[in-house]
Amino acid sequence: MQIKTNVLIASLLSVIGLAACQPDKDANNSAPSSQAARQPVKEYSAKEFFETKTYALAGGYAFSPADNSLLISSDISGVFNAYELPIKGGDIKQLTNSTDNAIFALSWFPKDGRMLYTYDNGGNELNHVIVREEDGKYQDLTPGENLKASFLEWQSDGQYFYLLSTERDQKNFDVYKYSAADYSRVLVFENPGMAVSAISGDGRWLVLDKPRTSADSDIYIVDLQSKKLEPSLITGHKGNIEYSAYGFTPDNAYLLYATNEFGEFNQAWQYDLKSGEKSAVLEANWDVSNVSYAPSGRYRVSSVNADASTEVTITDMTTDKVVELPPLPQGELRSIRFSHDEKQIALIVNAANSPSDIHVIDLVSHTSRQLTNALNAAIDQNDLVNSSVVRYKSFDGLDIPSILYRPLNASAENPVPALVWVHGGPGGQSRTGYNPTIQHLVNHGYAVIAANNRGSSGYGKTFYHLDDRHHGESDLQDIVYGRKYLESLDWVEKDKIGIIGGSYGGYMVAAALAFEPNVFDVGIDIFGVTNWVRTLTSIPPWWESFKESLYDEMGDPAVDGERHRRISPLFHAGNIIKPTLVIQGANDPRVLQAESDELVAAIQANEVPVEYVVFPDEGHGFRRRDNRIAASEAFLGFLDKYLKGSGQPSKEQ
Repeated sequence: MQIKTNVLIASLLSVIGLAACQPDKDANNSAPSSQAARQPVKEYSAKEFFETKTYALAGGYAFSPADNSLLISSDISGVFNAYELPIKGGDIKQLTNSTDNAIFALSWFPKDGRMLYTYDNGGNELNHVIVREEDGKYQDLTPGENLKASFLEWQSDGQYFYLLSTERDQKNFDVYKYSAADYSRVLVFENPGMAVSAISGDGRWLVLDKPRTSADSDIYIVDLQSKKLEPSLITGHKGNIEYSAYGFTPDNAYLLYATNEFGEFNQAWQYDLKSGEKSAVLEANWDVSNVSYAPSGRYRVSSVNADASTEVTITDMTTDKVVELPPLPQGELRSIRFSHDEKQIALIVNAANSPSDIHVIDLVSHTSRQLTNALNAAIDQNDLVNSSVVRYKSFDGLDIPSILYRPLNASAENPVPALVWVHGGPGGQSRTGYNPTIQHLVNHGYAVIAANNRGSSGYGKTFYHLDDRHHGESDLQDIVYGRKYLESLDWVEKDKIGIIGGSYGGYMVAAALAFEPNVFDVGIDIFGVTNWVRTLTSIPPWWESFKESLYDEMGDPAVDGERHRRISPLFHAGNIIKPTLVIQGANDPRVLQAESDELVAAIQANEVPVEYVVFPDEGHGFRRRDNRIAASEAFLGFLDKYLKGSGQPSKEQ
């Protein structure tokens, strides 16, 4: 479960890219002519889909000191590990060799071949930060039990780096400064209960985000050279306005931040650390997702969340002109990384029908090189589908933006069963981009509409807050009307429509089955909240900095227990009459396994078909390839049996 706050709860597993797409004008009627002429599509197994490789660039220094290789994370072996990827050809080199816990690369050291990486234990989210020496030996820089640590940033001179750790009280992320020479450290800031966002390259300025409510937040600055180390509020305001930090400019003169003070969408602004003056940097008709600079400050990279797709612009600040990139495959750009000499950039290109691949662009010769081929060679890309952005009306006339996936052979003459896919959050967003689970389902003849119900991010602050204190009510009706929209499509089987979702989306699945028991024909609940009373009193301790914001949106369990019981599917599970599949990770710290255990027992008591899969070595999201395969096989087998109505399990079972 994510929550609605301007504190970013990011996972290194979020490697689904962002592909450009245009509305499909034929979505409501018969298939376009190019689709209608398709030959039968080859069906691929979940194993074939998940043998497609995942690649992610390190978030710190991705380029090696010599600018001749990249530090990446990949699940090539079946478990995420850190790898060195040569730029000019040659074999990829595996740097870590985990066979159980997922490992994610964080950064090269800026001046030698050492690197930082992180891992947790079976998905429990208690991450440690490790240094790997050039000879392959490693050292845990954050030893201890029941702590959560993360990488913050390098000092620009490369002599020090900063880590965050909850070792002091398990709740607050304190800031530690580590020597790159011998790993000695000092505590530079004891966090009073805010979210640490960034530190300036000279190590002087620390920026903290403080969510007050789900609609109101502030930014504080700490001068680490002062004796008092007191956070200073720089966004004093009246009313509900959100502020959140992007980071600092390379010259350490400005803080870059986002605010929705001036309209529906986030704009990028900057704060002069010397004078305190504020000025606009970038605005758009959508949220400005991020603004950052190359290390020298010559290039500015900006990202805009335009209708569930990210638009990236690289600007040469010496000429104030947009950098024209050489031809790249169709799709969206993400994870822009500059080489040390700024003559090269590494990036990822991703599309709905093409998984993330790493490319390197030479800014001098204006050429590009694709370094990876993620899609399993056994899969013909022509058998995969593009997505389209559609909108449908909800119960009150509100437009619900959604991402539609249509099987290639679906037509009025050959209608297909369908699923409403509900994202996590509650403030998440379904976006365009490659999703192997969705592609697997669509490849086997299931249409999918990923609905961005009210409360989803990316569509303005009014839309974003429409579900506050109305969870499981108005937002659930948006999902119910997603079925009505699917029923209006002549290429969808109107009596075979299910619902699927994970985390908060899993809650919506269980809520739909319990509160609207006759709407959906089947439901797939992936580690969904079923008991808000328990969930809101058992949140992980490291969520302390935004607990107030969470309670503002969802309600304080101390005073809103009656409402939480009313919207919790577990207490109404006696209403569930449709076949249900529940998937759970045993180590999930956000949605405890007890949530799913009790829901399954309640459905069994109804004598309703229910299937249950628990992965003993996973948490909130599945990292191991074998488990992702097993989950997708379970989805398909369940749907083939209970939605298509064959009465037989999938051929993959």
